Amino acid sequence: MGFREHAARVRRILGIVLAALLLGGVAAVLVTGGDKDTGTATKTVRGVIGSEKAEFFADPQVVKALAAKGLTVVTETSGSWDMEELPLDGYDFAFPAAKGPADGLRARARTKDRAATAPLRPFYSPLVVVAHSAAARVLAGNGLATLGPRGTSGTLRMGAYLAAARADRTWQQLKGSTGHAELGGTVFITSTDPLASSSGALYLAAASYVADGGRVAADSAAVTRTAPLLRKLIQVQGAQQSGSDAPFRDFVSGVGNPLVLVYESQVAAQLLAGRPMGDLVVLYPDTTVNSDHTLVPLTENGRRLGELLSEDPELRRLVVLHGFRPQGAADEFSTATGAHTAYLDQTLTGVRQAPVPTGGVLREMALRARDQGDTA
Repeated sequence: MGFREHAARVRRILGIVLAALLLGGVAAVLVTGGDKDTGTATKTVRGVIGSEKAEFFADPQVVKALAAKGLTVVTETSGSWDMEELPLDGYDFAFPAAKGPADGLRARARTKDRAATAPLRPFYSPLVVVAHSAAARVLAGNGLATLGPRGTSGTLRMGAYLAAARADRTWQQLKGSTGHAELGGTVFITSTDPLASSSGALYLAAASYVADGGRVAADSAAVTRTAPLLRKLIQVQGAQQSGSDAPFRDFVSGVGNPLVLVYESQVAAQLLAGRPMGDLVVLYPDTTVNSDHTLVPLTENGRRLGELLSEDPELRRLVVLHGFRPQGAADEFSTATGAHTAYLDQTLTGVRQAPVPTGGVLREMALRARDQGDTA
């Protein structure tokens, strides 16, 4: 064999060997995911969440902490009550902001093992009202609120506020409002759509409880007693958002109504992230409702996620950094927010928790408030 033929044959052999090595390398990349640093394959867990938790699940630290436990979480947002209209096939979990919609979702879950869908409540947040400083001062000057010494936090007197709502009081009728062009029209709190969102529905629950003399609505007769007032609270607002994230962002950017119902967690996250607070004042209603963020597992991977959020120390630390209060661990929240007591009432001193009606009663309450139920 001549030199050229021998060289050509060697090149062909080397080409075959190199091709085999390259194919093997591609196969290795496909098997391992091409990431030599992770070392652990992750399971993709898909779920639907309330918008107030979107920043938490998008946080790179949270993504990393979950990946370290073998999970990649993919989420989409929805109003908590709107989740009941979604097909659950393909989801590993649903994570509304309250027990009522969670109970409905659990009832719809297609599983014979009821224990498998038992909900988990890893964290909670009380509902608060954020106000611009001028609005807060006017409310305080008219007996509808009290302010702390720094004027950045205080208490909303729910009985007085509801009396003002019944009377259709306007800002112009309140002393001290002169010179504040941004304070005009009827005094009202912006909330989310109670038929779509937990915060809006829980607002009605607290208002109904106060308006009915400290009684939790248990049936249609109880709903009827407060329906006219609840209708005023909702219909004065006009169009409502289906999630709590957008109204809070609007408020912070200076757009919209000077009083907005939000989760305390949204304020706490703003503080802990070092974002500017502007003239924001936090008013804790003297009667409010805790929003128990409730994860409904639809698969074993969904349950694993709920357990990690409840028990893993690193994930609990990140839960607090996003403003939520971990269940059974008040000290974790207090320690993290110790520098922000000018805004946050860590111990909820003087704040009464209103019981929440059953999901069915709460739904009827929302329908009547939106004037979509039987008003006979």
